[in-house]
Amino acid sequence: MILVTVIAVGCFIRLMSMQVVNGEAYQELIDQGYSTTYSVTAARGEIVDRYGRTLAANRVSHNISFDKNTMPSDETNAIILDLCGILSDAGEEWNDSLPLSETAPFSFTGSDSSVSRLKKMLDQLPEFATADDAVYWLRERYDLQEYSDADFRIVAGVRYEMERQGYNANTPYTFAEDISEATMTYISEHNYQLPGVSITEGYEREYPAGDVAPHLIGLVGPIFEEEYEELDHSVYGMNDEIGKSGIESAFEDELRGKDGTVKVSYDSDGNVVGEETVEEPLPGDTVVLTLDMDLQRVAQQALEKQILNLRATAEAGKGKESEGGACVVIQVGTGDILACATYPSFNLFTYNQDYNTLLETAYHPLFNRATEGVYAAGSTFKPVVATGGLMEGIITATTQFVCTGRYTYYSDYQPTCLRAHGAVNVISALGYSCNCFFYEVGRQLGIDNIRQYAYYYGLGEPTGIEIAENIGQVSSPEYANSVGDSWQAGDVLQTSIGQSYNQFNPVQFANYAATIANHGVRVNAHLVKSIDSYDFSDVISETQTVVLSDMQMTDYTYDTVLAGMEQSSVDSSGFVWSGFDIPVASKTGTPQTNTEHCTSTFICFAPADDPQIAVAVIIEKGWHGYTAAPVAKEIFQYYFHGGDGGTSAVEDALLG
Repeated sequence: MILVTVIAVGCFIRLMSMQVVNGEAYQELIDQGYSTTYSVTAARGEIVDRYGRTLAANRVSHNISFDKNTMPSDETNAIILDLCGILSDAGEEWNDSLPLSETAPFSFTGSDSSVSRLKKMLDQLPEFATADDAVYWLRERYDLQEYSDADFRIVAGVRYEMERQGYNANTPYTFAEDISEATMTYISEHNYQLPGVSITEGYEREYPAGDVAPHLIGLVGPIFEEEYEELDHSVYGMNDEIGKSGIESAFEDELRGKDGTVKVSYDSDGNVVGEETVEEPLPGDTVVLTLDMDLQRVAQQALEKQILNLRATAEAGKGKESEGGACVVIQVGTGDILACATYPSFNLFTYNQDYNTLLETAYHPLFNRATEGVYAAGSTFKPVVATGGLMEGIITATTQFVCTGRYTYYSDYQPTCLRAHGAVNVISALGYSCNCFFYEVGRQLGIDNIRQYAYYYGLGEPTGIEIAENIGQVSSPEYANSVGDSWQAGDVLQTSIGQSYNQFNPVQFANYAATIANHGVRVNAHLVKSIDSYDFSDVISETQTVVLSDMQMTDYTYDTVLAGMEQSSVDSSGFVWSGFDIPVASKTGTPQTNTEHCTSTFICFAPADDPQIAVAVIIEKGWHGYTAAPVAKEIFQYYFHGGDGGTSAVEDALLG
């Protein structure tokens, strides 16, 4: 009785304090309501070409968001079902990543990792749990026991996504993105029936020139759970987007702005009574590329046209089986990549709709052949050996070897040439692409010297490009051992004509040609010209041209190699350049692969007497190096003459 009395007295005193002594103060707090803060997404920086033409931009979109503060918890499932019905009738989609089939009987869909993630979320379901087990626990978790299978799947998909993205009082959930004007209007008019549902503004990434350089520009996409664990949570929310590939990924820090903060106040009934901007959002920076959008389009179209032409008109085994290819254009001396094309390709504008089809399309259109494909060089490697032979004093411009069609220095290994060329010097050997001449020079040089001059030209070395690249390798005893092969004397001979283990990416091929044109001075190839502020009012940083290697090439060596490459434009691909009014220095290559078909490789620069741009073209199964030359010709035609009678790219630049 004493204990009960003490408790009662204590309660009475506390109630008196709350209701009488401090009643007015507590009532004032109740009437004041409450407030919460939300982040405001900043605009992502744009990506533009060297002349400021837009390649990636933002469009204001309207999204449907859920606010936990104002959505009644006991009505959440019903509100979701109503909303899904509205969007379904309007032909619109909502976010749903639940890895369950859409209709009963239910089964797991999606990747193994997404199914494992679902099981882990459902109170550590064992790995052997079935889809029926997952359905049972989803019904329990989200109070969906009384829902039909169809309605259960709709609501569970949304609830799962809400939980996965950390939906709480401070983190709204984006239910649907980029809805139509009609849907936005309907939901706004019926907002009283959908408490906690609001229309918010966001930014939708768009690519106005969607088919131009898609592999280079890249994509943005939702953050996956495994990615989120590695990110700074003070910068990224679970439902944010992030750069996934290309420039969008490589320059994520620059492109991503800083989100702002808004404080929203509610009265005691949950009505919004005030909104205050605490911190303004700061848009991301603009990435200015070195690409010329028009030249890029010309390169893409020329590459596609030639590959399709080979498929349609070439003989079997002589280019008819051409699969894909790449083409790179680099400005001599600066390292600016003016064009970097891959075929087959895709369109960023329709990527999401086309994704499943692209995965099943022949020849892998999503693969960036220009930076991540590696190819044997074939005879395009011969200027490396010519340079080494001249620089090391093994040959002069007039040194002659007799080609009988077979190299007979070794008794047990005698590789052949395309034909018996007779007495040839380095200039005619480059022109005719005589294997025997370069077998002999390569043998005398030795593999260490060959590798050294390949390094000077950047073959098998990082180019400096800002996105992912496969740097390949120059043939060597070490590489042979790493793949379980033994190095033989014959490997030096094969390396000398660009075979053996030599494999390089198309950007390396183009930069190699640009380095020859630049008198042996190799600079960094790069895609980014500068980083500017969002409104272009400030240049934040500029990419500097950096000398990566300088072999101190003598004028005699340069003039000799140049003469050989000019001769190659007559002897090996003369039918392409006949009548062309600009002198071109080039080298063809026909490397053998592990299939019965040869790759077509071609490097060149022009004008030969005053080099401005260098071009490399690769066509898989293109048969002979000269089959790639027409692509380079179209590029030169546009760059120097503006295509059919228009102004050239040089004139355009001068005209601003």
